[in-house]
Amino acid sequence: MRIQEQSEILLPDGSYMPRLGQGTWQMGEDDEHYHREVEGLRYGIQEGIRMLDTAEMYADGKAENITGNAIRDFYREDLYVVSKVYPQNANRHRIYSSLERSLKLLGTDYLDLYLLHWREDADLAEVVYCMEDLKRQGKIRRWGVSNFDVQDMEDLMKVPDGKNCCVNQVLYNLGCRGIEYDLLPWQREHQIPIMAYSPVGQAGALVTQDGVSKQMLMTDKNVIEVAARHQISLVQLLLAFVLQQPDVAAIPKAVSFDHIDENLAALDVKLTKADLEQLAASFPSPDHRIPMEKY
Repeated sequence: MRIQEQSEILLPDGSYMPRLGQGTWQMGEDDEHYHREVEGLRYGIQEGIRMLDTAEMYADGKAENITGNAIRDFYREDLYVVSKVYPQNANRHRIYSSLERSLKLLGTDYLDLYLLHWREDADLAEVVYCMEDLKRQGKIRRWGVSNFDVQDMEDLMKVPDGKNCCVNQVLYNLGCRGIEYDLLPWQREHQIPIMAYSPVGQAGALVTQDGVSKQMLMTDKNVIEVAARHQISLVQLLLAFVLQQPDVAAIPKAVSFDHIDENLAALDVKLTKADLEQLAASFPSPDHRIPMEKY
């Protein structure tokens, strides 16, 4: 397996999480792509990408089913499986059945990481109670949250055992750098890593910040020049930008074997200060607070 020392992140509970995973958002939405999506995830695992991220929301469980079929021929302890629960299911009346459904679809008896998908009106004290109970039962190894901003994280820290949160999964890429202003520094202070979804901006799709449309990542002059200087693809550069943060993991979605190989190779890309400054000329780090960005 191609798993290097620098490709893991230390979590608050003392365990380690891979820095690069495979995302499954938008998988399972077309049955014609089912086999190809399973094979893509399976290929990624074979090449050493052992973390897989999914959610009960994705295609109403079909993405979990695809993930389960991809992992079934591998030794479970070698893998790092992540799933997410709807906020309306994150309570003592529903979370147990939600998790059981996810586990059944995934073909496993535990999750390495279970996330509250977003906050909405979930009772954080009850969410944490349930997560800790699921840990005691051995159904999950650890838990975290997703799409939480600084105020959400501060509220979480105030409830009993809230400090046991291991990860916050949020939107982060070169075009969406809002977390760099306040959330990323806050989490570093509290030693809670970030897991970045859409780390290449949906293959460079149009992004927005402060409600203002910005140029396409893939056609930006500075992005193209920095990638050419390193003799890498644009996707590799965008992924390397996220991975150059020592406490940020990334879960790009890829199905084709070539794209998966590209993602793996991004772990080896070392961006210089000059590279980052050139990228910032087109996509600057914010100098003020930006509301939580989401896809």
